[in-house]
Amino acid sequence: MAYVVTENCIKCKYQDCVEVCPVDCFYEGENFLVINPDECIDCGVCEPECPAEAIFPDSDPKAADWSEVNRQYAGEWPNITRKGDAPADADDWKGKPGKKDLLSSKAGR
Repeated sequence: MAYVVTENCIKCKYQDCVEVCPVDCFYEGENFLVINPDECIDCGVCEPECPAEAIFPDSDPKAADWSEVNRQYAGEWPNITRKGDAPADADDWKGKPGKKDLLSSKAGR
């Protein structure tokens, strides 16, 4: 089992979760973060750190559509180990449904 980042992160990308990860398995896109499921050790320390409540175990039904998204982009985007700045309008996007179509495939930083 692994944890995955879901739709709630899109355009929020707070990154509080990044620095607590003991195995540095977060990868950054332009407006989204992902967890590499092959590197995740299922410790769960990232889940309560996410202000957007976007991280779930891959066994949770909320994560069903996001496991493959995390796997794909973890292979394409740069690894990050330190918290960066959230987008200026992150709080405006927090909790908004229907953001999946806004996911950018571009790498971050």
